[in-house]
Amino acid sequence: MRKLTYYVGMSIDGFIAAPDHAVDAYPVSEEFLKEFLIGAYPECLPTHVRQALGADEMPNRHFDTMLQGRTTYQAALDIDITSPYAHLRQYVVSSSLAEAGSPSPDVRIVSGDVAAKVRELKAEDGDLGIYLAGGGRLAGQLLDEIDEIVLKLYPVVLGDGIRLFTAGFDVHSFALDSTRTFGNGTVVLTYSRLKG
Repeated sequence: MRKLTYYVGMSIDGFIAAPDHAVDAYPVSEEFLKEFLIGAYPECLPTHVRQALGADEMPNRHFDTMLQGRTTYQAALDIDITSPYAHLRQYVVSSSLAEAGSPSPDVRIVSGDVAAKVRELKAEDGDLGIYLAGGGRLAGQLLDEIDEIVLKLYPVVLGDGIRLFTAGFDVHSFALDSTRTFGNGTVVLTYSRLKG
Protein backbone atom coordinates (compact mmCIF):
# COMPACT_ATOMS: atom_id res chain seq x y z
CA MET A 1 0.00 0.00 0.00
CA ARG A 2 1.39 3.37 -1.03
CA LYS A 3 1.59 6.21 1.52
CA LEU A 4 0.09 9.68 1.45
CA THR A 5 2.69 12.08 2.87
CA TYR A 6 1.91 15.66 3.84
CA TYR A 7 5.27 17.30 3.06
CA VAL A 8 4.97 20.91 4.16
CA GLY A 9 6.75 23.93 5.65
CA MET A 10 5.41 25.68 8.74
CA SER A 11 6.19 28.63 10.98
CA ILE A 12 6.71 28.19 14.74
CA ASP A 13 3.13 29.40 15.30
CA GLY A 14 1.55 26.83 12.97
CA PHE A 15 1.12 28.60 9.63
CA ILE A 16 2.05 27.11 6.26
CA ALA A 17 1.62 30.42 4.41
CA ALA A 18 0.87 34.08 4.97
CA PRO A 19 -2.76 35.29 4.80
CA ASP A 20 -2.25 36.02 1.08
CA HIS A 21 -0.86 32.46 0.62
CA ALA A 22 2.74 33.68 0.16
CA VAL A 23 5.51 31.37 1.39
CA ASP A 24 8.50 33.66 0.93
CA ALA A 25 8.95 34.38 4.66
CA TYR A 26 10.70 31.07 5.26
CA PRO A 27 14.50 31.28 5.46
CA VAL A 28 16.27 28.75 3.23
CA SER A 29 19.98 28.40 3.83
CA GLU A 30 22.40 26.92 1.31
CA GLU A 31 22.91 23.93 3.64
CA PHE A 32 19.16 23.28 3.90
CA LEU A 33 18.67 23.71 0.16
CA LYS A 34 21.50 21.35 -0.84
CA GLU A 35 21.21 18.71 1.87
CA PHE A 36 17.45 18.51 2.27
CA LEU A 37 15.36 20.24 -0.40
CA ILE A 38 17.55 18.99 -3.26
CA GLY A 39 19.43 16.17 -1.54
CA ALA A 40 16.55 14.36 0.16
CA TYR A 41 13.32 15.47 -1.55
CA PRO A 42 14.17 16.76 -5.05
CA GLU A 43 10.79 15.72 -6.46
CA CYS A 44 9.01 18.16 -4.14
CA LEU A 45 10.57 21.10 -5.95
CA PRO A 46 8.54 22.38 -8.91
CA THR A 47 9.97 21.40 -12.29
CA HIS A 48 11.08 24.93 -13.21
CA VAL A 49 12.88 25.28 -9.84
CA ARG A 50 14.59 21.90 -10.28
CA GLN A 51 15.83 23.06 -13.68
CA ALA A 52 17.09 26.38 -12.30
CA LEU A 53 18.99 24.55 -9.54
CA GLY A 54 20.46 21.94 -11.89
CA ALA A 55 18.53 19.17 -10.14
CA ASP A 56 16.18 18.21 -12.97
CA GLU A 57 18.00 14.94 -13.66
CA MET A 58 17.70 13.73 -10.07
CA PRO A 59 15.41 10.72 -9.66
CA ASN A 60 12.21 10.87 -7.64
CA ARG A 61 13.11 9.37 -4.28
CA HIS A 62 9.85 9.28 -2.35
CA PHE A 63 6.94 10.17 -4.64
CA ASP A 64 5.67 9.60 -8.18
CA THR A 65 2.32 11.34 -7.65
CA MET A 66 1.34 14.68 -6.14
CA LEU A 67 -1.92 16.17 -4.98
CA GLN A 68 -2.61 19.84 -4.32
CA GLY A 69 -5.56 22.12 -3.73
CA ARG A 70 -6.78 24.77 -6.13
CA THR A 71 -5.22 27.69 -4.22
CA THR A 72 -1.83 25.99 -4.10
CA TYR A 73 -2.04 25.32 -7.84
CA GLN A 74 -3.00 28.94 -8.49
CA ALA A 75 0.51 30.08 -7.48
CA ALA A 76 1.85 28.27 -10.56
CA LEU A 77 -0.89 29.57 -12.83
CA ASP A 78 -0.08 33.11 -11.67
CA ILE A 79 3.36 32.77 -13.26
CA ASP A 80 1.99 31.07 -16.40
CA ILE A 81 3.01 27.54 -15.42
CA THR A 82 0.21 25.06 -16.03
CA SER A 83 2.17 21.89 -15.21
CA PRO A 84 4.30 22.79 -12.16
CA TYR A 85 5.34 19.22 -11.32
CA ALA A 86 5.86 17.73 -14.78
CA HIS A 87 8.17 15.09 -13.27
CA LEU A 88 5.24 13.70 -11.22
CA ARG A 89 1.70 12.58 -11.96
CA GLN A 90 -0.29 15.65 -10.90
CA TYR A 91 -3.75 15.98 -9.36
CA VAL A 92 -5.49 19.24 -8.42
CA VAL A 93 -8.59 19.24 -6.24
CA SER A 94 -11.00 21.81 -7.66
CA SER A 95 -14.68 21.99 -8.55
CA SER A 96 -14.21 25.20 -10.57
CA LEU A 97 -11.46 23.66 -12.74
CA ALA A 98 -13.60 20.55 -13.23
CA GLU A 99 -16.19 22.75 -14.91
CA ALA A 100 -13.68 24.87 -16.86
CA GLY A 101 -11.32 22.06 -17.79
CA SER A 102 -7.70 21.45 -16.85
CA PRO A 103 -5.24 24.13 -17.98
CA SER A 104 -2.80 21.34 -18.89
CA PRO A 105 -3.16 17.80 -20.23
CA ASP A 106 -0.59 16.79 -17.57
CA VAL A 107 -2.85 17.88 -14.69
CA ARG A 108 -5.80 15.75 -13.68
CA ILE A 109 -8.67 17.45 -11.86
CA VAL A 110 -10.39 15.83 -8.87
CA SER A 111 -13.77 17.32 -8.02
CA GLY A 112 -15.65 14.52 -6.29
CA ASP A 113 -14.77 12.48 -3.24
CA VAL A 114 -11.08 13.34 -2.80
CA ALA A 115 -10.59 10.81 0.02
CA ALA A 116 -11.89 8.03 -2.26
CA LYS A 117 -9.47 9.18 -4.97
CA VAL A 118 -6.58 9.08 -2.49
CA ARG A 119 -7.54 5.56 -1.40
CA GLU A 120 -7.58 4.54 -5.08
CA LEU A 121 -4.09 6.03 -5.60
CA LYS A 122 -2.78 4.39 -2.43
CA ALA A 123 -4.01 0.98 -3.64
CA GLU A 124 -1.98 1.18 -6.87
CA ASP A 125 1.17 -0.89 -7.29
CA GLY A 126 4.47 0.88 -6.82
CA ASP A 127 7.20 1.68 -4.34
CA LEU A 128 6.83 5.46 -4.43
CA GLY A 129 4.15 7.36 -2.57
CA ILE A 130 1.86 10.34 -2.94
CA TYR A 131 2.98 13.87 -2.08
CA LEU A 132 0.28 16.04 -0.53
CA ALA A 133 1.43 19.60 -1.23
CA GLY A 134 -1.38 21.50 0.49
CA GLY A 135 -3.11 23.53 1.47
CA GLY A 136 -4.42 23.37 4.98
CA ARG A 137 -8.07 22.89 4.04
CA LEU A 138 -7.25 19.96 1.73
CA ALA A 139 -4.97 18.46 4.40
CA GLY A 140 -7.87 18.77 6.86
CA GLN A 141 -10.18 16.94 4.45
CA LEU A 142 -7.61 14.17 4.05
CA LEU A 143 -6.48 13.89 7.67
CA ASP A 144 -7.82 10.33 7.97
CA GLU A 145 -5.80 9.33 4.87
CA ILE A 146 -2.45 10.92 5.80
CA ASP A 147 0.09 8.23 6.66
CA GLU A 148 3.12 10.45 7.18
CA ILE A 149 3.92 14.10 7.85
CA VAL A 150 7.26 15.60 6.88
CA LEU A 151 7.20 18.96 8.61
CA LYS A 152 9.81 21.61 7.83
CA LEU A 153 9.60 23.82 10.92
CA TYR A 154 11.10 27.21 10.10
CA PRO A 155 12.39 29.55 12.86
CA VAL A 156 9.89 32.34 12.18
CA VAL A 157 6.59 33.52 13.65
CA LEU A 158 3.99 34.79 11.17
CA GLY A 159 1.20 35.79 13.56
CA ASP A 160 -1.54 34.96 11.04
CA GLY A 161 -1.98 32.98 7.88
CA ILE A 162 -3.01 29.59 6.52
CA ARG A 163 -3.03 26.90 9.19
CA LEU A 164 -1.31 23.52 8.83
CA PHE A 165 -4.73 21.84 9.03
CA THR A 166 -8.19 23.31 8.74
CA ALA A 167 -10.52 20.72 10.22
CA GLY A 168 -12.96 20.19 13.03
CA PHE A 169 -11.76 18.92 16.39
CA ASP A 170 -10.69 15.29 16.37
CA VAL A 171 -7.59 13.64 17.80
CA HIS A 172 -5.23 11.93 15.34
CA SER A 173 -2.09 10.38 16.83
CA PHE A 174 1.28 10.27 15.11
CA ALA A 175 4.68 8.96 16.23
CA LEU A 176 7.83 11.04 15.82
CA ASP A 177 10.15 8.99 13.59
CA SER A 178 13.04 11.40 13.08
CA THR A 179 14.33 14.90 13.73
CA ARG A 180 16.91 16.73 11.67
CA THR A 181 18.26 20.17 12.57
CA PHE A 182 19.99 22.63 10.25
CA GLY A 183 22.33 25.51 11.01
CA ASN A 184 19.76 28.18 10.13
CA GLY A 185 17.42 26.88 12.86
CA THR A 186 15.12 24.91 10.58
CA VAL A 187 14.07 21.55 12.02
CA VAL A 188 12.57 18.74 9.93
CA LEU A 189 10.24 16.49 11.89
CA THR A 190 8.98 13.26 10.35
CA TYR A 191 5.88 11.62 11.82
CA SER A 192 4.00 8.43 10.97
CA ARG A 193 0.40 7.69 11.84
CA LEU A 194 -0.11 5.45 14.83
CA LYS A 195 -2.32 2.51 13.88
CA GLY A 196 -5.22 1.42 16.03
